[in-house]
Amino acid sequence: MADQTESSIVIAASPAAIMAVVADLPAYPQWSDGITSVAVLSVYEDDNRPADARFTLSSGAIKDTYELEYDWNGDSSVTWTLTSGEMLTAMDGEYRLTDNGDGTTTVHYRLAVDVKIPMIGMIKRKAEKVIVDTALKGLKKRVESLAGGE
Repeated sequence: MADQTESSIVIAASPAAIMAVVADLPAYPQWSDGITSVAVLSVYEDDNRPADARFTLSSGAIKDTYELEYDWNGDSSVTWTLTSGEMLTAMDGEYRLTDNGDGTTTVHYRLAVDVKIPMIGMIKRKAEKVIVDTALKGLKKRVESLAGGE
């Protein structure tokens, strides 16, 4: 799984405010295109953030129910790995946050996805790029609307 897609966006909010939105998995259907439901299956006792969650996705031809395992690093980063899926065979990703010191935060998003159906690498990368760009724009809009531009 060496191939992956990466992008970043600047959001007018603190890393803590952004990570609070990222950690609120049940709210994803309100702002993350294609996600129709999320169930948190377990949480970490120390910070009550999700450890495992089940997602239902319906985006174009891709319809799936899959589970992700999360690893949180305070308000600086979170990674996730696919633990089960029907169509998806891999989904590894990361949000990495950098405080810009001016009330804004740069959010760097990395994603690698693989599916059971044969797909040309170029088409898969294009699909990942759409997912990454859409997710970053949705995250920015959600955080800034909640934070009021902090």
